[in-house]
Amino acid sequence: MIRVNDTISIEDWELTESFVRASGPGGQNVNKVATAVELRFEAERSPNLPQPVKTRLKRLAGRRWTQDGALVLQVQDTRSQARNREIAVQRLVELIQKATVAPKRRIKTRPTLGSQRRRIAAKKQRGEVKSLRGKVSPDE
Repeated sequence: MIRVNDTISIEDWELTESFVRASGPGGQNVNKVATAVELRFEAERSPNLPQPVKTRLKRLAGRRWTQDGALVLQVQDTRSQARNREIAVQRLVELIQKATVAPKRRIKTRPTLGSQRRRIAAKKQRGEVKSLRGKVSPDE
């Protein structure tokens, strides 16, 4: 069991790990040992995640979210299978912690009358500068 915070914890049945061969450096070891970790978290079926957290997690996950509501994380940062597994679990916990924070609602504000007047005055001045750039006629 993995504890995310005081209220959310992930059960072992919700996680599935599979190991595949990693790409990149590693010498001959990379051809023999499956060090890359693919961690699959059944987020949609998880009873411990509240629905608002699930929706925020889905938006945060992006293309790592599958059709059947699972979150798939792939880690091949190190040559060690155990270290890659730790990194994958750590990233999952960080992602869920990010999803628990509800975004603050934006409060609409109006520009002050003074700022509106300054903006209009600046636009008029700029327009005057541009109008003076016209072609000069020979009789002037």
